[in-house]
Amino acid sequence: MHEHTTPRFPMGLPAITPAAEAALNAAGIHPLRLLARHIHGDWGALSAEDIAANELALLTGKRLLSSYTVSDNVKIWIITEADRSVTTILMPDEY
Repeated sequence: MHEHTTPRFPMGLPAITPAAEAALNAAGIHPLRLLARHIHGDWGALSAEDIAANELALLTGKRLLSSYTVSDNVKIWIITEADRSVTTILMPDEY
């Protein structure tokens, strides 16, 4: 995958749910680390179809999703809204 050195889209206001914050703290991962991956287009552990959907969303102004595995069986999602006003770090079951 091509690595981008600049953000690929505006993320808007960052937000994090308490459960996601606790999971990242337990895994020893700072939320900014995952936010940086997300805004630079490293979508994490997504299917080829979801990656293609994100690439299209960059062109068409749709919602963006990243998924990162932070520890055994613990996933964190990052979602940037279509209007790019907010980017939320959350657990998949909170969506």
